[in-house]
Amino acid sequence: MRRTILSLLAMACVLNLSAQGIYGFKVKDDADKDVSLSDYKGKVLLIVNTATRCGFTPQYKELEALYEKYHSQGLEILDFPCNQFGQQAPGTIKEIHEFCTANFDIQFPQFDKIEVNGANEHPLYTWLKAQKSFSGFDTNDQRGKMMDGMLRKQDAEYDKKSDIKWNFTKFLVSRDGRVLKRYEPTDKMAGVEADICLEVNPVLSNIMARRSIRKYLDKPVEHEKLEVIVKCGINAPSGMNAQPWIVRVVEDQKLIADVTAVYKQENAEQVKRDKDFKNMFRNAPNLICVCTPAKGGDLDAGLLGENIMLAAQSMGLGTCCLGGPVRFLLSNEKCKFFLDRLDIPADYRLNYIIAIGYPDEQPDAKPRDASKVKFIK
Repeated sequence: MRRTILSLLAMACVLNLSAQGIYGFKVKDDADKDVSLSDYKGKVLLIVNTATRCGFTPQYKELEALYEKYHSQGLEILDFPCNQFGQQAPGTIKEIHEFCTANFDIQFPQFDKIEVNGANEHPLYTWLKAQKSFSGFDTNDQRGKMMDGMLRKQDAEYDKKSDIKWNFTKFLVSRDGRVLKRYEPTDKMAGVEADICLEVNPVLSNIMARRSIRKYLDKPVEHEKLEVIVKCGINAPSGMNAQPWIVRVVEDQKLIADVTAVYKQENAEQVKRDKDFKNMFRNAPNLICVCTPAKGGDLDAGLLGENIMLAAQSMGLGTCCLGGPVRFLLSNEKCKFFLDRLDIPADYRLNYIIAIGYPDEQPDAKPRDASKVKFIK
């Protein structure tokens, strides 16, 4: 009974820390002092469980190279020695640290030994594994095939568990504390570096962080922010600098509500199924309407829209490019009052609408098909 109560208390503690995210955890450094991971807010983190007598131990050299290259740009590597895999991290943390500095001259912070699986696993790793589970070894790679074969002999269903599989598993954490990726020890360090580069560079990380947002807070965007965002939009390139677009920013909440009323009449059943429905623009409080000439201008308008969405992302706002509402507005005569308010020139057409507002969700990125990219050398 006592053991059950202690287990429940421990679980409650982990859940409480999980609610706070990564910055709610504390760890012991190599001098047995408590360190709050909140000290690393705003940094890009690569968290690694390591060992000094492993076939992957030479990765220390590669990790140090990454640290030296990107530390000034905000990268921190957090090293947690762990003796759970083949007993390959023996000795005290002092002895481990002396080995690593003597053989690999590591400069990144090294923490006290921990366990990453099982009853005594550190709560940090309970949380990390919950964020990014094991997704498999690359069996086209010789080392990945070897690891898969070795572990499958021990447990035929090892790949269905989120446990850390071996030394030098890595987790990449964004500047705002989101776990972005998990790398197995067989994953190429070049791929790890590419992802780090995308995160430490603020322009690239902004591009990688943008998602289409479909849930918004009930809070209009400040006019000053909308002005900045649209200015970024119209500074997009265009063929011969023609700037063929016309942009209309809708801040009038009543106008959005009135046209939504028409939509609700025409789509009553659909609206009824959506318990969170507020308006026909994914519930966004503001709209950026982009218009182009009746013939042409689509490519230039697309460049403008991407500028707008990336600028919004950098300011903590969410966006979603909408086509469905445009089709409804253009096909329904009852919506003429909305289009009239936009004051679109006669030789222009409404091309797309960008919903914009403060996000009320943090969706994960959808997988991208890298096989569609080929480099012609």
